[in-house]
Amino acid sequence: MSDKAIKSALATTRKYVLTGLLTVMPIWVTWLIVKFILDLLSQAGAPVVDWLANSFEPNIPWLAKLLESTWFQSILAVVIIIAILYLLGWLATKVFGRRMIKWFDSLMVRIPLVKTIYGSVKKLLTSMQQKPEGVQRVVLIDFPSPEMKSVGLVTRTLIDEDSGKTLAAVYVPTTPNPTSGYLEIVPLDKVTPTTWSVDEAMTFIVSGGTVAPKTMHYSKGAPPEKPENK
Repeated sequence: MSDKAIKSALATTRKYVLTGLLTVMPIWVTWLIVKFILDLLSQAGAPVVDWLANSFEPNIPWLAKLLESTWFQSILAVVIIIAILYLLGWLATKVFGRRMIKWFDSLMVRIPLVKTIYGSVKKLLTSMQQKPEGVQRVVLIDFPSPEMKSVGLVTRTLIDEDSGKTLAAVYVPTTPNPTSGYLEIVPLDKVTPTTWSVDEAMTFIVSGGTVAPKTMHYSKGAPPEKPENK
């Protein structure tokens, strides 16, 4: 085989391997995120499935055997957890449910260490459902260097006690897993507001920038407001 033929074969191989990689990457990343969520749900529901299997074993052994199979346990555990989450969501909209949640919150704040973690997470989730005062939710900040910008979510604003300047607490999610990231405190006048919704920003981050609105406000200046999907 000539050198030209070998180079052509290598180029073709490299092309197809790269195309295959680009094809499988979105599937792989999606699978990793979905598998992570399913594993959490499955582990949370596993004790209930085990209890059901032990309960059915004396009278309905075939059903107990089915419940003991790994694949069925995973599916049933996920279904049970989703049903429980649905029930909790429904209860949270009712007076009795709100009272139960209030009681549970008061119990959590009495436990050392737990109250810090539980309270912080609850405040974060609550703040993400409310638009921060005086600034857009989705912004750009100079991170990790002044020559670069990152997409961030403003969680709240605060005042610098020394200078009186307004500061923004900005959470910068990482790609492709937005559940990890950085918390940066940035002067409000250094923040570049955008017109993106949270959904648009998260899609942009998870997709590695391949899925995004056609325009963005990269330079300083307050863009016109638009309704935000929280």
